[in-house]
Amino acid sequence: MSVKRVKNVGLPLMNLVKLRGTPILQQLLLEERLLRSSSDNWCIVNDGTNLPTIVMGFSGKPCELVEVEPVIRDGIPVIKRFTGGGTVIVDENTLFVSLICNRNDVPDVQPYPRSVMAWSGSLYSEVFNGIGDFQLRENDYVFGDRKFGGNAQSITRNRWIHHTSFLWDYSESNMAYLKLPSKVPQYRLERDHTDFVCRMKDYIERAVFIEKTIKAVGTQFMLKELSLDEMDDSCREHLETTRLLTLDELKETLAKTTRTESIAQAV
Repeated sequence: MSVKRVKNVGLPLMNLVKLRGTPILQQLLLEERLLRSSSDNWCIVNDGTNLPTIVMGFSGKPCELVEVEPVIRDGIPVIKRFTGGGTVIVDENTLFVSLICNRNDVPDVQPYPRSVMAWSGSLYSEVFNGIGDFQLRENDYVFGDRKFGGNAQSITRNRWIHHTSFLWDYSESNMAYLKLPSKVPQYRLERDHTDFVCRMKDYIERAVFIEKTIKAVGTQFMLKELSLDEMDDSCREHLETTRLLTLDELKETLAKTTRTESIAQAV
């Protein structure tokens, strides 16, 4: 889909970057850099990542969210990202859409999580108009009562990012790497992962979703498509908090968890 800049003159400019199979760590590092050091609006669409990877929010604790022993055994990478939100496992069948915006370019959106979520829910209502029973429930995108899109945000003084991982499809075996978190949406009702989520492929074609998403964003911004090579690599120094957890960190977590369980059993 080619993006033309002739339409929507007068709308704020947004750079559009379309990726395919880019490693999620590379994508997150790029987004953190753009949020902290760029002054432009950005839409980043990544059609899948290259291998199964667990991604936690910045305050996530592996011992509470991840089945650490099988993760170590199977060599599943674990990333701690710079935004909040929950823990997901992503792969080639996860679609990613990230929106990085200047506060002044979306004046109707207050720089608070609920306001950004409401704006995004309205945007995706256009994408899924007439498709399934689409809703924004708490912080999730759902069809009916089954989740297919998870969201995370980071809000700075003048800018914010809202990014989403969409489950176009998923592997049940991959879901087994995740623990049931202690804090869950009320509508989840203690369902396990496979009863709680659904596959977006049952509702919309992959390419159609991407096309409709770009079209919906284009009603709010004047889009200018850039490739990675065309992006300005010069940027001021910035805080970088997204990182890959080391194997030693995971082993230490496993050892502590094992000791804690042994003490609990002894008591």
